[in-house]
Amino acid sequence: MSDLSAPSDRGLQAERTALSWSRTSFAFLVNGALLMVRNLHGSGGPAGVFPAVLAGVVALVTYGISVQRQRILQRPIGARITARRPIYIVGTASMVLIVVTTIGQLV
Repeated sequence: MSDLSAPSDRGLQAERTALSWSRTSFAFLVNGALLMVRNLHGSGGPAGVFPAVLAGVVALVTYGISVQRQRILQRPIGARITARRPIYIVGTASMVLIVVTTIGQLV
């Protein structure tokens, strides 16, 4: 028989969420590093640096969201925990980075 007054086991949801946001941030950072390496060996000029800088900015924003989400998930379960806006921000930033990188390849 279960005791209803016992606290519920939340598992490792907060830790998994923090790790997934951190991995996403790291992926953007690696993308920026690879774009910078490609620019160093090519003749892209100053315009070739822009996608790498953009990837770095997106990585920092994603890391900031990661820290914020970790704080939110440490609150009691009754608190608002949806992440709609951060997901839209990171998704839009991903699409912008893809477009900027593609245009940089064509120019």
